[in-house]
Amino acid sequence: MNYVEMIPENDYLLLTPGPLSTSKSVRAALLKDLCTWDDDYKNLVQDVRLRLRQQLFANDNENKYTSVLMQGSGTFVVESVIGSVIGENDKLLVLSNGVYGRRIYEIAKVLKLNVIEHNVGEQGDLNNDDIAKYLEQDKSITHVAFVHCETTTGALNDLQSLADLIKKTYNKKLIVDAMSSLGGIQIDIVGLDIDFIISSANKCIQGIPGFGFVIAKTQELVQCKGVARSLSLDLYEQWFNMEKQDPGKWRFTSPTHAVKAFHQALIELEVEGGVDAREARYRSNHKVLLDGMQKLGFKPLIESFRQSPIITTFLYPEQFSFKEFYFKVKEHGFVIYPGKVTNLDTFRIGNIGHIFPEDIERLIKIISKEIGSDLNLNNEPNLS
Repeated sequence: MNYVEMIPENDYLLLTPGPLSTSKSVRAALLKDLCTWDDDYKNLVQDVRLRLRQQLFANDNENKYTSVLMQGSGTFVVESVIGSVIGENDKLLVLSNGVYGRRIYEIAKVLKLNVIEHNVGEQGDLNNDDIAKYLEQDKSITHVAFVHCETTTGALNDLQSLADLIKKTYNKKLIVDAMSSLGGIQIDIVGLDIDFIISSANKCIQGIPGFGFVIAKTQELVQCKGVARSLSLDLYEQWFNMEKQDPGKWRFTSPTHAVKAFHQALIELEVEGGVDAREARYRSNHKVLLDGMQKLGFKPLIESFRQSPIITTFLYPEQFSFKEFYFKVKEHGFVIYPGKVTNLDTFRIGNIGHIFPEDIERLIKIISKEIGSDLNLNNEPNLS
């Protein structure tokens, strides 16, 4: 019996933005124990870094970029970047339109960095004219950070426009939290001239929780030597150890099982057809979800032109109990997410992970036929 045959089917699918549903072969990769000091494991780490290059920044023909893996949740990795990149003489501008943009600002404040925030609210749009005013009026700003896909609402900020403004017009250093988008939405890291971009193993690459990764300009990373406010979250030292001192070796105990699963997930990303193919699947998932939920009477929170294919936020219908809805959906094989918008009653459904349009179609039919009548959802869907 091989590893895959030993893995039971899941009781339910996670329609969440991470952790998310993984393939049986990714879960099977967890069954092998590895030693952090062993050459087999260090070679595996280096192959992970090579595959990240091949899938996410293969057009780096001048070899300007590198990658570094960091233990912990996505927030740990964001903190490692903010705490290792912003020097004593630097000033950070954080652009916020949700919880995760706000979290970057909070990290910077806790670290006592020189930081200001442009916060437009959870339903606000990051407008270039407003951002330009900050950069015009405060020449001391050296770095700008924002979230690409704000999973508070599912909004997708205009990365191309923002990067053009920050890099081409004002020549500031750019930090992008692409936690919920990298690997699931095509991002031209090289063409956009991004300095640091951050993601996590348990998002669109479809691995499991345990670590995240940073793709960075090597020249910018080298300049971070000695800047970090943390021993364990020192991004430069982690990279130097992994890249130069002992290739493939993490400074402190690494999540070996999560790395093995991530390696398998990267193989499966390539087999699927790369980021373009995965984005197409996620967009198909989203279309089926949005069409079906709207026919059932659910209204999305944000406008279609700002909506990502990653996760969709819906407003509560009248006389609606999310708790009741949640448990009924779970009984039928799906787990969804509560809302995170401060002043509105919402819930969220994710489209990423090892999830396919037929799974979303099944969800819509279950909500319509098995749940809808119990929750006063009177609109019958047109499923023809």
